[in-house]
Amino acid sequence: MSGTGVSPRKFLFGMTRSELARIMQELGEPAFRGAQLADAMYRQRIEELTAITTLSKTLRERLTEENWAVGRPRIAQVFRSVDGTERYLVEGQAGADTVETVWMPEGDEGESGDGSEAGDEEVATGRPATAPGVRASLRRNRATLCISSQVGCAVNCQFCLTARLGLQRNLTPGEIAGQAVAVLARQAVEIGRDRVNLVFMGMGEPFLNYENFMAAVRLLVEEIGLSPQRMTVSTSGIVPGIQKFALEPPEVRPKLAISLNAPNNELRSEIMPINRKWPIEALVDAVRAVRLRPRERVTFEYVLLGGVTDRPEHARQVARLVRRTGLPAKVNLIAWNPGPGVPYSTPDPDAVDNFKRSLAGEGIAAYLRRPRGRDIYAACGQLKRTVEQAGPVPLV
Repeated sequence: MSGTGVSPRKFLFGMTRSELARIMQELGEPAFRGAQLADAMYRQRIEELTAITTLSKTLRERLTEENWAVGRPRIAQVFRSVDGTERYLVEGQAGADTVETVWMPEGDEGESGDGSEAGDEEVATGRPATAPGVRASLRRNRATLCISSQVGCAVNCQFCLTARLGLQRNLTPGEIAGQAVAVLARQAVEIGRDRVNLVFMGMGEPFLNYENFMAAVRLLVEEIGLSPQRMTVSTSGIVPGIQKFALEPPEVRPKLAISLNAPNNELRSEIMPINRKWPIEALVDAVRAVRLRPRERVTFEYVLLGGVTDRPEHARQVARLVRRTGLPAKVNLIAWNPGPGVPYSTPDPDAVDNFKRSLAGEGIAAYLRRPRGRDIYAACGQLKRTVEQAGPVPLV
């Protein structure tokens, strides 16, 4: 009991099927009621206990009386970009704070060339899914959903707006998976028909909230029905987390992306202080232990900072670095997205093009991620729970 004599609310969303079955048995109900609860919350996307009609009215009333609630995270605010991208402020289960989630219609070409079905779709034509002549089966509701793992972030990358928040708290498995379910419900996505790629690239470092992140992944795969080969997790280089990740079975393991962003340790330590603890060599050694699926590639993400990391010599160094890893890999280039108070500039489009050409000339598969939602602070590195529009911004 709390000091007021009122029991705190207890949330069902985020629990596994077996955990729900145990609660039902503790209430004197058959275990299969747990499966009914799971199906209602995760597949039917029902938000209120009163609406779960597969449970008896008496059981629903009893759960409510004992302060149980579904507790799925709720979209509190929506911001819509001129390019169709939507950014959401999503309330946590306790409703005390919000976290960022982004929906990108047609995606951003981030999966191109990664050896998965999602990547094959993007390189099938060499053009965005919305381009004229791209067959309808590739255009139909193909989108990317970007979700967060923490409120704020402790990694302190110097080019990222989220770093300005610092780390406020870890999200629970239900709060991580709940972002996805809330947006899938808003967009009326049909699992198995619509092509949705999910990336753990929002606020926070997933591998600093590892157990909750992987519990959410298992919910998304086993209960909600998403394919792990349509999921990608990005890490700044948390070596112990990568070592745990390497032990995960392929049937629940997302694809791996490494946020590299610099061609050498000296420059990477300046813009990503985490590199001082786990330098590039330690990072690569940890990634080599990940057992990749057939055709799967590791993605190295590289944010191009104008005049800082976008020079021709940097491209040559990145190419040598990727070759030395011995990994099946590709490089995703990201032109830096501007944010107030961050002392960097967006690279010149010619510098971006030359960087990509240099990598290709060195035999490295390189792709340019399209900026999405810059005008609403929804692009990579811009997530800081901003409530105003960004205004006109240059596009690369």
